[in-house]
Amino acid sequence: MLLRLFRENLVRPYRRPLAAVVVLQFVSTVAMLYLPSLNADIIDEGVAKGDTGYIVRTGAVMLTVSLVQIACSITAVWFSSRSAMGFGRDLRAAVFHRVGSFSAREVAQFGAPSLITRTTNDVQQLQMLALMTCTMAVSVPIMMVGGVLMAMREDLGLSWLLAVVVPALFLAVGLVVSQMVPSFRLVQERLDEVNRVLREQLAGIRVVRAFVREPQETARFARANDGLTEVSVRAGRWMATMFPLVMLVVNVSSVAVIWFGGHRVDDGSMEVGALTAFLAYLMQILMSVMMGTFMLMMVPRSAVCADRVAEVLDTRSTVVPPADPVRDVDLHGHLELDAVGFTYPGAEHPVLDGVSLSAGPGQTVAVIGSTGAGKTTLLNLVPRLFDATSGAVLVDGVDVRRLDPELLWARIGLVPQRAFLFTGTVAENLRHGRRDATDEELWHALEVAQARDFVERMPGGLDAPITQGGTNVSGGQRQRLAIARALVRRPEIYLFDDAFSALDLATDARLRAALRPETRQSTVLIVAQRVSTIRDADLILVLEGGVVVGRGTHAELLADNPTYQEIVASQLSAEEAA
Repeated sequence: MLLRLFRENLVRPYRRPLAAVVVLQFVSTVAMLYLPSLNADIIDEGVAKGDTGYIVRTGAVMLTVSLVQIACSITAVWFSSRSAMGFGRDLRAAVFHRVGSFSAREVAQFGAPSLITRTTNDVQQLQMLALMTCTMAVSVPIMMVGGVLMAMREDLGLSWLLAVVVPALFLAVGLVVSQMVPSFRLVQERLDEVNRVLREQLAGIRVVRAFVREPQETARFARANDGLTEVSVRAGRWMATMFPLVMLVVNVSSVAVIWFGGHRVDDGSMEVGALTAFLAYLMQILMSVMMGTFMLMMVPRSAVCADRVAEVLDTRSTVVPPADPVRDVDLHGHLELDAVGFTYPGAEHPVLDGVSLSAGPGQTVAVIGSTGAGKTTLLNLVPRLFDATSGAVLVDGVDVRRLDPELLWARIGLVPQRAFLFTGTVAENLRHGRRDATDEELWHALEVAQARDFVERMPGGLDAPITQGGTNVSGGQRQRLAIARALVRRPEIYLFDDAFSALDLATDARLRAALRPETRQSTVLIVAQRVSTIRDADLILVLEGGVVVGRGTHAELLADNPTYQEIVASQLSAEEAA
């Protein structure tokens, strides 16, 4: 997966910058390999013979070679950084857009904390490996191979040391890396767990405090945190052994070169300058192995991250856009459900089974039932948050699975069960419904939604700030702002998913009365648990276990439907029901 991600998102889009990096790194490494040889010549031909002119001339060559090496290195790092940062940007964008195409099923499958970690931390790890690869992948093998050749050129008699030192270093590094891979895989899994626990505790902080669960939640976070610490320490211990092993081999090999090389210098088989150059080349070889080691230290964790990122990129949404979408259709808002059924993957029983209804502009259809009856799932089938597993959902006679998604969503105003507001101002949240809405239209929508009074009291009015999730307003205010956002869109179909549950009865009644003239030309589908919210609907469907067990007006159901009678009896007095 790691190689595939690099090939598709780094090599192909940034072919030219990477080619420049290869050329520049090659020139830089060759120049670096040439310097010890020049230094050996200065010692043997200049210092030993007292030839000052030779020292000056060769020193000038060394200076020129050094400048070339520095210039090539800086330019190569510049191209590498731009390519690696672009790779990270593109990969984050790809993951973000893939997650944006997921249906509710895929989002639940991965979980929000894991998706956040994969988009941020995992991509960051891959980006850093890309940077290290661009800066080292070319120079390391050239320096290693070139260093061996140049060292053998200086003195073949000491070359046997290379045949011992380099394999020993590779074996040591390979042993450590093989132990690091499973540890880093566990690190990412434990990091997901910490994110999940922390996200739950922050989102549910009020519940935690209300039930005095701080000690228990602290202990739960401590368990997750300790688990992450344990595997991180284990991986860190293996990582910590890497450099001592490398430095041990480097120092022992240096001593061996000086010891055996000193004997060769003493018997006249080797010059002092050649010994110095051989030692420099050995250091370059081992330094290249160390740089390769540094890359290898990142590869295990990056490989795990690549698997996790690729898992998201390879997951296809169960709600797929049609290959040949229908765009040429006059949408009036006629909604029809034809024997619709829905079953979650692996579930033994369907959530919905054979549900049918029909509603046109000006009609209000309500769905009521006990908790878990399938009401929200039914409503979510209309905007294709899920796709029906049997039957069909039709809008103006066209199956929603054949409609262009943008065309469908533009005609729907959805108020979800949990009203969500975005960071920004009141006006910015309302204009999510329609970007070109005027201030007058926003105020009108707020007035219909019974939200104008509290918005006017907020500092700034329409420009009043809204925090993430709308946590600076109450639950009822969030619901009314979400309803106003749907009204701004002026859609052909309104979907209210228990959107009045946080309102008191008086506000609920005023809001529904104000909604009637606004939705006269639209189809309205309401999911509710409160009878008072739906009693005036043109058609009420009673769901029980995913099956329609009652259909009719409030009066008709009250007369002959036992399930509806039980719901009414649990909420209203006899006078209110009548």
